[in-house]
Amino acid sequence: MTLVDPVDLGGSGRTVVLRVRCAANPFSLPRTLVIKQVRELSEVAHARSVAVYPEETFSGGDALPGEVADTAFLREAVSYQFATALATDSRPGPSLIAYDLPERLLILTDLGDATPIARLLQRPDEAAVTNSLMALAQSMGRMHAATVGREEDFTALLRRSGVGHLGNVVADQVATTIPDVPDLLERDLGVATRPEVAQIAQRATTLFSGGRHRAFSPSDLCPDNIIVNDDGVRFLDYEWGGFRDATLDLAYALISFPGCLCSFELSTQRAQAMIEAWRAEVVGMWPQLADDRTLYSRLLDAQLVWVWLSTLWFLPEDHARIAAVREHQLSAPRSTALVARWRALGDFAERAQVSVVADHARETTERLTDLFG
Repeated sequence: MTLVDPVDLGGSGRTVVLRVRCAANPFSLPRTLVIKQVRELSEVAHARSVAVYPEETFSGGDALPGEVADTAFLREAVSYQFATALATDSRPGPSLIAYDLPERLLILTDLGDATPIARLLQRPDEAAVTNSLMALAQSMGRMHAATVGREEDFTALLRRSGVGHLGNVVADQVATTIPDVPDLLERDLGVATRPEVAQIAQRATTLFSGGRHRAFSPSDLCPDNIIVNDDGVRFLDYEWGGFRDATLDLAYALISFPGCLCSFELSTQRAQAMIEAWRAEVVGMWPQLADDRTLYSRLLDAQLVWVWLSTLWFLPEDHARIAAVREHQLSAPRSTALVARWRALGDFAERAQVSVVADHARETTERLTDLFG
C-alpha cells in the first residue's frame, strides 16, 4: 500500500492527525484515509486529561504524561474496534481500518470535509441552530439505541488490550470527588447545600457505573469532537469511551458541555426539541422513558452531577486546567460558562418540579454572579 499527499488536519498538541491518499494498494480501501498518532502529552494536554481522569487513576497516583497517553490510546483503540463492529449505519464516527498499539497509531476512514458543529452553533439563523442541536441529540440517541446490551463485548475488548484492570475510571473519580462539592460551595460562595440536594447528587453518581439505560458513549462529547458531514452528525476522539447511563450524554449537551468552558444559548424550546429528538431514537429500547416524569427525573440527576463536577473543575483558579480548554471554538470565560450552567440547571429543575434543586441552583447562580462581578 502506498500513501501520498499528506494533509495536516490539526491535532490537540498531543496527537498528529493526517489525511493521506491511497495511491496504490492491494486492498479495496477508500481513496483517502486518516492517520492518527498519539504522542507524549504536553503539560497543558496532560492537565486536561487529568482534569477529568486524575493521576490517582494511574500507577497509584504519580502518573506521567506517557502513562496517561498510553491508557487513553488503548481505550480509544478498543472503542474504535467496538464501534466498527456495529452495523454500518449505526457507527457513530469513523471506522477503524488498522492500528499499531506500540506506536500508538490508528488508521481510520476519512469522513471528508466535515463541518465542526461548533461552527454551526454560531450561525445567526436561529432555526438552523435548533436543527443542528436536534440532529446532535438524534445522533446520540441512535448511537445509544445501537449499543444497548453490548457492554460485555466492549469489556472483553478492554481485557484483551490490557486496560481492563483499570475498571471504570470515570465512575471512580466521580464517586470520589462529588462529596467535595458542598465544601467548595460553602467555602468559595457561602452556599450551604441542603441534605436533600446532596442525596440527589450522590444518587446521580451511580449513572456513571450503573443505571437502567446503559449504552456506549465516546465520553468526551466536546463540540470540537463533533462534526457534521453528508451522513449527519459524527463523533470523534474515543480516548475515554465506555458504557454509562445514556442520559449523561444528553444532559452533557443540555448543560453546555461541562467538561470544557464552552457555552452557547440553549432556550427552553431548544432544550425540549433536543430531548424529544433523543427520546424518539431510544424509546423503543427503553419504553419507560416515554413517561415525562421518569425521563425528566433522570435528566435532572444527570445535569446536577455534571454542574457540580464542572464547578469543582473550574471554579478554583487552576490556570493549567483552564488554559487546557480555552482553545475551543465555543470557549467562554469561566464566569460566563459556570453562571450559564447553574442557571440552566435551575430552569430545568423548575420544569421538573424539583424545588429543592431549583432553589439550590438559583442561590448558587446569584453567588457566582456576585463573585465574578
